[in-house]
Amino acid sequence: MRVARYTASMPHLRFDLNFTPSAGDKTRFAAAVAEHFGRVMNTGTEHVAVSLRCCAPEDLHFGRAADPARVALLDFDVRRGRTMGQKRELALAVIGELRKTFAVDPSGVYLVYTEHDGPDFQMEDGVLPSWSAGEDPLAGLRKRG
Repeated sequence: MRVARYTASMPHLRFDLNFTPSAGDKTRFAAAVAEHFGRVMNTGTEHVAVSLRCCAPEDLHFGRAADPARVALLDFDVRRGRTMGQKRELALAVIGELRKTFAVDPSGVYLVYTEHDGPDFQMEDGVLPSWSAGEDPLAGLRKRG
């Protein structure tokens, strides 16, 4: 019997930081972000990819940051169909998580959403469907296993 391993890379929530948190803090933060995504976007969490790229303070600049030594630039690649309200709620939840976990002042956070159709997300075991509320994006892939 084949045991499927699901390594979906969507949504991809990318964080560029100009500081380096501890490994434990990064792990806890990534898990919290995935939970926020699942709750706000009305979906599961096992398909949520979170990446943190840590740079030197001089490698990132955001002019309005109150603390230039604590900047977070975010790129969120998500499936098309989420409402403006959902995107704003997620942004505020993530900004709050950055403040709570890494002491990033909200003025130092800049988030850009990029929306894609489901089939834009490619994995070893298939492509994803377009988004619909409450769905399990990996259900069709699991049936093949």
